[in-house]
Amino acid sequence: PPDNAIILSVDEKCQIQALDRTQPGLPWKKGRCGTMTHDYKRHGTTTLFAAMNTQDGSVIDACMPTHNRWDWIRFLKLIDRRTPPDKQLHLIMDNYSAHKAPEVQRWLARHKRFHIHFVPTSSSWLNMVERFFRDLTVKRIRRGVFHSVAELQQSIREYIDEHNRKPKPYLWTAKATDILEKVKRAWAKLRASGFVPKNGTFAALDSIDRRLAAET
Repeated sequence: PPDNAIILSVDEKCQIQALDRTQPGLPWKKGRCGTMTHDYKRHGTTTLFAAMNTQDGSVIDACMPTHNRWDWIRFLKLIDRRTPPDKQLHLIMDNYSAHKAPEVQRWLARHKRFHIHFVPTSSSWLNMVERFFRDLTVKRIRRGVFHSVAELQQSIREYIDEHNRKPKPYLWTAKATDILEKVKRAWAKLRASGFVPKNGTFAALDSIDRRLAAET
């Protein structure tokens, strides 16, 4: 990161449903998976805006009923208020249309400390906040019972408050060569079982093997 700067991984988790199950789920125990009824009643949705500080793991958040350009500007203003005014802000985000709307561009032009970096959806920088969404979904939302949108938002708020008490950044420690070795082992098992792909996948993996061998 540049000196005197904060790096934020920013995204929206849209259409989070406030679902009221007809019966409470049973927790998992030895010999039995956790249970959850297939039927439910919807009580509305909310959209979570989140900006994860990639240096310390803390999260700035806001829940809004929609996720258009005006909501995005509101969230930018929130980020502006909740960060030290002497710090430059580098925001990493995807190419969602609301992020690039003319109104947003005009707002950014007036706030010079905001620097925007658009990246592919699958990039590891953006996966910082996506990984946080995954933890929120698994630990708080997926098996929850919510009788209203307000109750859902309160539950999200409590989870993020708890996270921010002891924030930790996500660190990617796996090397590319280690990941490719796992892929090769998986394909080797498929080969041994007699599986034959139709798109030349094995040839592509062989090409990667030769390239890695040449580099090492």
